[in-house]
Amino acid sequence: MAARRRLHDPVKSFKGATAVITGGASGIGLATAHSLAKRGAQLVIADIHADNANRAASEIRAAEAFVGDVSTEQAFADLRDFTLDRYGSVDIVMNNVGVLTSGRPDHLPVSEWERIIDINLMSVVRSNAVFLPLLLSQGHGHIVNTASFAGLYTYSFDRIPYAATKAAIVQISEGLRLYLHPQGIGVTVLCPGPVATNILATMPPTFGPEVQTGLPGEQFGILLPEQVGEQVAEAILGDTFMLYTDDQVRDVLVERASDWNAFIAKQAEKLAQR
Repeated sequence: MAARRRLHDPVKSFKGATAVITGGASGIGLATAHSLAKRGAQLVIADIHADNANRAASEIRAAEAFVGDVSTEQAFADLRDFTLDRYGSVDIVMNNVGVLTSGRPDHLPVSEWERIIDINLMSVVRSNAVFLPLLLSQGHGHIVNTASFAGLYTYSFDRIPYAATKAAIVQISEGLRLYLHPQGIGVTVLCPGPVATNILATMPPTFGPEVQTGLPGEQFGILLPEQVGEQVAEAILGDTFMLYTDDQVRDVLVERASDWNAFIAKQAEKLAQR
């Protein structure tokens, strides 16, 4: 008879836990680092920009900075080894790196698609390749993957590569939850709506004619990163899988599921009126 797989034992305290956050030097990543640290976690803040990573780590007493490029698998192996060397364990991995692009679908070059997929999506794949064996061997831990409202439903057409990668991250996270939860590892997928971050600063100029981006909905206010960081911390403690930054998005998803054809027609009409 096959051995019974044990139920997941969720993280109940961050005291003494080690969290790794990619894209952790600003925005939601940095805010989450602060939220975890004030609850007793020790952090490794990973970012491609050395000055930003060092500055962020200096803000948090129990934090180390790691400089690396998530578009390479070696960076994740080095990040794992760096964390184990500094703290001896890895308990939480937050895959938070994300970049944007803008352009009409017929003007976005294939190279831009490749850039967005490589950074947004393949960084999660690379992280899994390195950190999953470690988490599985120890039989506990938690993964947080940052997706977006844009990965849940379509409200614009100028950022399709970004939306496609975020939708893929939702799917990856669902599969990981099914696989990892019985083995002691929690999974949370963070789907933020509008948040006041600096992600636009990393976006190249619009490809082709200027285009006005659609919005996820007028009902969604702009949150501060600090608010989202608190939500992430509580989601880990509560072993929450799907984390919306605004619960009103459920109404949108129910509307789409009820009549997908009518929903997409409504979205197209909104864009045509802009």
